[in-house]
Amino acid sequence: MIEKKKAVIGANSKKPPVGHGNSKFHGEKPKNFKKTWKKLINYSNRYVSLVIIALLCAVAATVISIIGPDIIKDITNLIQQGIAKAFLTNKTDTIDINAVTETCIIMLSLYVLSWILSFSQQYIMATVTQKLSKKLRTDITEKTNRLPFSYFDKVSYGDVLSRITNDIDTIAMSLNQSIAMLVSSVTMFIGSLIMMFITNYILAFTAIITTIIGFILMSVIMKHSQKHFARQQRHLGAINGHVEEIYSGHIVVKAFNAEKSAKEDFERINRHLRDSAFKSSALSGLMQPLMNFVGNLGFVCVCIVGALLLFDNQITIGVIVAFMMYVRLFTNPLSQIAQAFTSMQSTAAAGERVFEYLDATELENEAHKTTVLTDVCGNVEFKNVKFGYTKDKTIIKDFSLKVNAGDKVAIVGPTGAGKTTIVNLLMRFYEINSGEILIDGINIKDLKRENVHDLFCMVLQDTWLFEGTVRENLVYSKENVSDEQLISACKAVGIHHFIHTLEHGYDTVLDDKTTLSSGQKQQLTIARAMIENAPLLILDEATSSVDTRTERIIQAAMDELTKGRTSFVIAHRLSTIKNSDVIIVLKDGDINAVGTHEQLLSQGGFYAELYNSQFENA
Repeated sequence: MIEKKKAVIGANSKKPPVGHGNSKFHGEKPKNFKKTWKKLINYSNRYVSLVIIALLCAVAATVISIIGPDIIKDITNLIQQGIAKAFLTNKTDTIDINAVTETCIIMLSLYVLSWILSFSQQYIMATVTQKLSKKLRTDITEKTNRLPFSYFDKVSYGDVLSRITNDIDTIAMSLNQSIAMLVSSVTMFIGSLIMMFITNYILAFTAIITTIIGFILMSVIMKHSQKHFARQQRHLGAINGHVEEIYSGHIVVKAFNAEKSAKEDFERINRHLRDSAFKSSALSGLMQPLMNFVGNLGFVCVCIVGALLLFDNQITIGVIVAFMMYVRLFTNPLSQIAQAFTSMQSTAAAGERVFEYLDATELENEAHKTTVLTDVCGNVEFKNVKFGYTKDKTIIKDFSLKVNAGDKVAIVGPTGAGKTTIVNLLMRFYEINSGEILIDGINIKDLKRENVHDLFCMVLQDTWLFEGTVRENLVYSKENVSDEQLISACKAVGIHHFIHTLEHGYDTVLDDKTTLSSGQKQQLTIARAMIENAPLLILDEATSSVDTRTERIIQAAMDELTKGRTSFVIAHRLSTIKNSDVIIVLKDGDINAVGTHEQLLSQGGFYAELYNSQFENA
């Protein structure tokens, strides 16, 4: 949950439909690669010491590997000298077996040490990346609680989930592989280059000239592939948002025969994802075969030049053998460097989306607020409240209202009049543009949001139950609830008998296997509000999903629930609010009329039109 209680976005909310308007990603320019990596490094500063140790292990393991060909050169030369001596002396024991054995043991020991260092590096990096992933997910979850509801009016839930899952997984996998690979590859490249020059500078220049081609082509490919990786991550978030929306509303989609339209939207977004994924994969996929070609070309050139030098007695066979290995060690890092940079581009694209979320404007920090409202009477006052979900369109224009403690206030009006918006403002799910909202004379802006939410129990038109037991759903976020309180609330709303028919009663887990009707879900949420026992009550079309008999039971329970509490009831069926102390009629964001049911009917105004329209065809 984003807040302790969930707000209902009103009809005037400007949240864009998911799956539309995502074509803007198609021509998106690449973002700042260096800036994102700098943020990622700063974010990971607590793990810097471990990463440095891992990288030192990678460097040491690579250096040891580079020494190997030089040792093989010595072994080859020992064997060559022995064979040459055998030809001259006609003896068979001319090879210095002890020297060869000692050299082999040294080489084996170095390779074992190299393996231990490589394993240590991989273990440390795996540990660091998993801790970093955990920290990112934790920070995103905590960030979600600090974001205003207006943020989620503009960003789809599926896109947010994609950042928590796909983007963080991309960052973790890339960090686990690319950084160590890049460091070890660069070390291997430089070390091989140095050893080649030490061994023979002519062969070294031969290898370098062939690899320059690879560097040039690699830089060109990387320049063009970066933008496609950024687009790929954006399109992935867009398609997750679309799928989340369509599958959560699949009943509506089927009911309106909108499968074709939904499929077309999906195919359009999927096509953009396919294009960006194909281009990024195709361009990055060119790296490996390109580097293999360059490596093979260098290998052939070294063999030809080496043969000429050997024929001229400028080098030994051992030098050629060592150089053939050095060429492979020299060219392989090129493809690994290209692969590491490709992976780092994916990380940058995913990191941009994650940090974009973490850097989003938060709710005001309320740590400095010390006012706490506990013993609440229930007096509520709206003073000249103005509000709009967007700056260019005002929904609540100049709303003023005074509600006495214990009053049952009904809010009625046509769709879009601002009924739910009033409740959202009262709960501080949104901040008003101007004016004041007072509870017992205290401006709710002077209270912490948690304090405001604790003052209300809330029943929404859209029921919300999580996967857990019936008991856990009923006592949600409230401690020390006795079985007697639980049973009393359920009996009051008429759901106790049904719960007893479940296999494990109140300990039955509500999941996909447990079938509940919309009315039963609503009864559970009303029972939850009764258990919450807060001094103020909000009912937003709380009986809209139940049958007439159950409605009467719930209505009686709610009448009992509203006693002694200031309650705000949003209703479309005006017959359910006839006994309200005050009825507020909203129209176009303003109060059209205020009074009791009888008073408003006798006036014959807009309320009378609304009320009579519900019965004219009865």
